[in-house]
Amino acid sequence: MPSLLYNKKVSLKYAIIETFPAGMELFGFEVKSLRKKQGSLDGAHVIIRGNEAYLVGALIPPHQIKNAPQDYDPRRTRRLLLTAREISRLAGFEKQKGLTIVPISVYSKGRYLKMEIAAVRGKQKHDKRETLKERTAKREMERTLKNQ
Repeated sequence: MPSLLYNKKVSLKYAIIETFPAGMELFGFEVKSLRKKQGSLDGAHVIIRGNEAYLVGALIPPHQIKNAPQDYDPRRTRRLLLTAREISRLAGFEKQKGLTIVPISVYSKGRYLKMEIAAVRGKQKHDKRETLKERTAKREMERTLKNQ
């Protein structure tokens, strides 16, 4: 499962509660663009409306600008393909106070493109500092082990 796009800020800003794999409804030129690792998940989130889940705010530029439709919006709302059970579980997370649903990564699984989404809770400032300290300590340990 090679990762094509990754939302780096999720692990710093949020505490991940549960993750879900989801398919995406995309145009052909969007698929080509994602396979070339073009796009961004920064600031994107998932909303549940009715019995469907939608990705809002993700930037996926067209593969070739001249071959895309004139009225194409790179930040358009895209439908996510999930089972009814997963959608009802995500709707429960969305209704809880302080929880949100964000995309973590886009990856390829065979010939299909999938997205990993997660129900998350925002971290406070001291939690973010603690996460950064853990990262630097882990990096230092790896450096010392590598040098020995």
